[in-house]
Amino acid sequence: MKIDVWSDFVCPFCYIGKRRLEGALEQFAHRNNVEISYKSYELDPNAEENPDQNIHEYLANQKGMSFEQAKSMNESLGEQAAEVGLTYNFDTMQHTNTFDAHRVAKYAAVKGKGKEMTERLLKAYFTDSELISDHKTLVKLSGEVGLDKDDVTALLKADDYAGDVRADEKEAEQLGVQGVPFFVFNDKYAVSGAQPQEAFSEVLEKVWEEENEKPVLQSLNPKKSKTTYCTDEGCEIVEED
Repeated sequence: MKIDVWSDFVCPFCYIGKRRLEGALEQFAHRNNVEISYKSYELDPNAEENPDQNIHEYLANQKGMSFEQAKSMNESLGEQAAEVGLTYNFDTMQHTNTFDAHRVAKYAAVKGKGKEMTERLLKAYFTDSELISDHKTLVKLSGEVGLDKDDVTALLKADDYAGDVRADEKEAEQLGVQGVPFFVFNDKYAVSGAQPQEAFSEVLEKVWEEENEKPVLQSLNPKKSKTTYCTDEGCEIVEED
């Protein structure tokens, strides 16, 4: 079974959704036959590399709300993250441009370290408060997952893997992706948002049973449920019929 996951390294629901999918996979009898591929998606392609405001200020400006409301919203997100074992340090988080981080992740995937690099970048941003647009930081993080630092330094100085990132983003556009995380199972079933672990388990079982059918992309979001995802306008919880 193949699972393609569109996500961004500064998307709080992407990290939560990743953990929930992983939890479902741990209980899935055929987990050793599942291959996950992470796809690039930029929530804010125009984001500055060097932030001049903290994440609460950024969210307040983006959503047109007060600083206190933004901080409260982030605290709620932090509670959801904690439920799946994640620590979000919003007060020291450095919102930034993620294009170069995606380029490094693409290189890592070629070297067989895509999963490790994706996890490290998410943790670096949400937990460690690293500036993941900084080239020195990206080189350091790459070395931590076993990549060649000199190769990463060289690719960052050039435009290596930029085309791969843009190809992922173009594919997302063609699929009609409106926000992330966005999961596609066997090029046939789409699940948007950080669904509950039980929902992922249901999808895994269904796709496994029907994986020989002709691929036809369709939504498996549960009816009358809450879905959580991020768009370029921010992150939210949406009631779906």
